[in-house]
Amino acid sequence: MPAPLTTPSTFLRNAWYVAAWDHEITRALTPVTMLGERLVLYRLQDGTPAALENACPHRKLPLSMGRLKGDEVECGYHGLTFNCHGACTRVPGMEKIPHVAHVRAYPVAERYGLVWVWMGDVELADASKIFQVDHWGDPAWGVNRGESMQLDCHYLYMTDNLLDPSHVAWVHPGSFGGAGTEETPLETTVHDAGVTVWRWMRDIEPAPFYKPFLKFAGHTDRKQHYEVHWPCHAIIRAIFAPAGSGGEERPLHPDTFLMDSYNFMTPVDESHTRYFWFQMRNFAPDDAEVSAKFAASVRGAFEEDRAVLNAVQLGMADRQTPNLDLKIDAGPLRFRRRLSQLLAAENGGAATEP
Repeated sequence: MPAPLTTPSTFLRNAWYVAAWDHEITRALTPVTMLGERLVLYRLQDGTPAALENACPHRKLPLSMGRLKGDEVECGYHGLTFNCHGACTRVPGMEKIPHVAHVRAYPVAERYGLVWVWMGDVELADASKIFQVDHWGDPAWGVNRGESMQLDCHYLYMTDNLLDPSHVAWVHPGSFGGAGTEETPLETTVHDAGVTVWRWMRDIEPAPFYKPFLKFAGHTDRKQHYEVHWPCHAIIRAIFAPAGSGGEERPLHPDTFLMDSYNFMTPVDESHTRYFWFQMRNFAPDDAEVSAKFAASVRGAFEEDRAVLNAVQLGMADRQTPNLDLKIDAGPLRFRRRLSQLLAAENGGAATEP
């Protein structure tokens, strides 16, 4: 698979990205780096989140080193002050504010306990385009409140991973892996929003992670559904039905286990990614103990992913011989190919394989 480019053009800017969990953004000035750009996030007095370029235009001191006064940010070097729209409202010692005294303001929205920032053309920002989470707010569904971690790798290695159901057999043998995950062929579907790689594995032993939560005994029909939307948001859907009852276009058995894992990757720069996630399940909606077990198990599995992907970043960056692609890479390659086209359209140039 091609190595990521080492230019900012690998980042699709006209998109919503997760900047933080909502509880991480308070009245404190919080620095965040996204797509190689430095931002400062904070909340207005009414609780609305705001995001500005984290650099005073005078000497480029980070505004996060300043102070919040009401709803305005005062630079900690010479007191230039900016409102949430990026306009300079005060330059101490000057009656007239220079017309170039402003900073970039970014559109911000809150969804699903996350703070999202639009990194591209402000005129194109539309909060209705934020990744849709099914069953959010449905009292019949439980939510495993998520976490985040930093990966020391390019974000496309993570999207590759999330379009690769087969890796669970070797990276997660004690949790997500299990019967059928080594050899069962994969199907790949390309749609308007992204790419889905999926397969049904029939009449198999349930995977260790899921087995304690199933409502039925014995073998299962299992579906792995790995779906990633451009530029880097994913839903990993796990379906476990009693053996003989699963399959496409068939109604779900009443005892079918469903878990939707939502995954949001935010590029920090060309070799670091912040990874956010949470899970939703169709059982035990108010059971804190079940949520705690899920949280611990998921975190453990994702730590296994982190170790592998950090090593992949180093190996690909320092490879002495060409890497090769396999049949199982069809989904990731098709995802990257379309992303290249989207990047070319945004940058006004020819498509380049990311």
